[in-house]
Amino acid sequence: MAITVMSAMNVANQMQAQALSERLGEMGFVAVNHTDTTIKVMLMYGGTDNFTGVRLYEGMEDAWLHPDAAKAVVKASEELHKLYPTYNLLIKDAARPMSVQRKMFRVVQGTPMANYVANPAKGGGLHNYGLAVDITIVDEHGNELPMGTPVDHLGKEANIDREELMVSQGVISETERQNRLLLRRVMTAAGFKPLRTEWWHFNLVSKREAQNSYRLLDF
Repeated sequence: MAITVMSAMNVANQMQAQALSERLGEMGFVAVNHTDTTIKVMLMYGGTDNFTGVRLYEGMEDAWLHPDAAKAVVKASEELHKLYPTYNLLIKDAARPMSVQRKMFRVVQGTPMANYVANPAKGGGLHNYGLAVDITIVDEHGNELPMGTPVDHLGKEANIDREELMVSQGVISETERQNRLLLRRVMTAAGFKPLRTEWWHFNLVSKREAQNSYRLLDF
């Protein structure tokens, strides 16, 4: 009986992921890891190993982005390979429909974590347009480069504006700071802008530009 229930859940998860992928594809979005197969994907909200501790969607294996953002990520990948041919980008989150954003906000509402989640009632954030990406770098063995904190760490240790001070205080190492600088170098070269409080988060445009020129993933 347990196996039957588990099989039914797996089928439901696959159907959910397929429906979401089809919707994004119909809207003209791009699975960027199909465009550049060196780009790795491990979507953290597809499991419980994220700051909410909750699985927010099931079964997604691709990183979908607006074509503008997808093109920029591919450029960042090319920039990385020029510098370190054996390194690859690893995407942890990409386009995020508003239904997922609402679920995320409900989980953290009323907690200090709410400060880190764009309020869907206020239009959400750049992930909800497919114009933001949570990303890091892996080595030739698929291991994430040390960055001082995991992706999705909530706290000052993830800030990018005080890294030299954190090195001097022993909070992060110089190697970890250099790895962050490498990530920012390739992402900004491709047109992305970093977020002060999260070393892994990059936006392609401002929220105002997204609201004026792009379509919200309101499903």
